[in-house]
Parts: sequence; C-alpha cells; structure tokens
Amino acid sequence: MRRGLLGALVGALLLTGCATGDGAVDVNNGGEFRFVQGTPAGEVIPSGERAAAPEFSGTLLDGGDFDSTELDGGIAVVNFWGSWCAPCRVESPEFQEVHAEVRDRGVQFLGVNVKDTDQLARAFEDSFGIEFPSLHDPRGEVALAFRDYPANAIPSTIVLDAQGRVAAVYTGAVAQEDLRAVLDLLMAEEG
Repeated sequence: MRRGLLGALVGALLLTGCATGDGAVDVNNGGEFRFVQGTPAGEVIPSGERAAAPEFSGTLLDGGDFDSTELDGGIAVVNFWGSWCAPCRVESPEFQEVHAEVRDRGVQFLGVNVKDTDQLARAFEDSFGIEFPSLHDPRGEVALAFRDYPANAIPSTIVLDAQGRVAAVYTGAVAQEDLRAVLDLLMAEEG
C-alpha cells in the first residue's frame, strides 16, 4: 500500500511539474503553445480606437491560396485553433452555428489552424462539420502578423469590423452569446 501511495504521489508531482500556470495557452519564445483558460468575454475596442488589421496570406486546408484582402468590405471573425486544443472542440461547432446564422448577412469566418498536420486539421473540421475555410499555419506566421494583439493564445479570436479594423479580441474560448453580441454591435454600426 505504501508503494502505491508513493507511486501516486510521484505521479501527481510529475503532472504538476508539467503544467503551466492556470493551464493556459500562450506562445513562448520557442514558439510552443500552452493552454490558456478561457475568458468570459473579450475586449471590444471602441470604434475611434480601432487600428487596421495586418495583411497576411497562406494556404487553406483545402489547398487553395488565401489573402487577407478577401476579408475586405465586411465583418470577419478570425479564429486561431488546433485539433489538440480541448476548448477548440467546444468552440468550433458553436462558431459553425453562428457562421450559419450570419453568413448571408456578409459576415465571414476564417479559421487559422496551428501546430497540426493537414490530415489532423481536416479530420477535426470534418468531425465538427466546419464549413468556413481555415488557413494551415503550422508555424504560427499569421499570429505573428497580429503581434499587436494576443493572437498567440489557442484558442484566440479576432473580430474585424467592415473597415478591416480590429474590433474585438478574445483569448480563450468565446461563448456563442459573446460572439453574437459583438457581431450584432458591428452590424448595427454599418446600418
């Protein structure tokens, strides 16, 4: 019995030693991702304080090319995700629901898959029925383009207004009601 307790104690200490504070996802200097605890709501940036989103490009998971200018002229949701990310497994199907509700109103969604193989990322999208496109960004280059915003946490979401400016930033999973609220606010700004 003593050996069993000792083994359990050693195992617990090893697991504790491997954890990063608050179980959060952040990119460190080595470019590795750690999980970040979700936030109940993100930061919505007042219209007069918004800055233009950076330009970026890459290859979509379906093999096509993508350029950020394709997001011009409409509201866009840019979500950074990975198949290995537990909060992404909750968030992604919810994003698909919101996408289905607002895509006919000119709101675009773009996923940015990081630290995955093409095969794992496509399997993730298939299993959750994700219909919006995703960039394959295994080295996190798109997150680096958004260096002025905390896009290096997984999941992270950046919402752009119709002028291509960063209007909201979420680190951690985004609740559907939070995403709907910011999209309603941005659509009202256009009206």
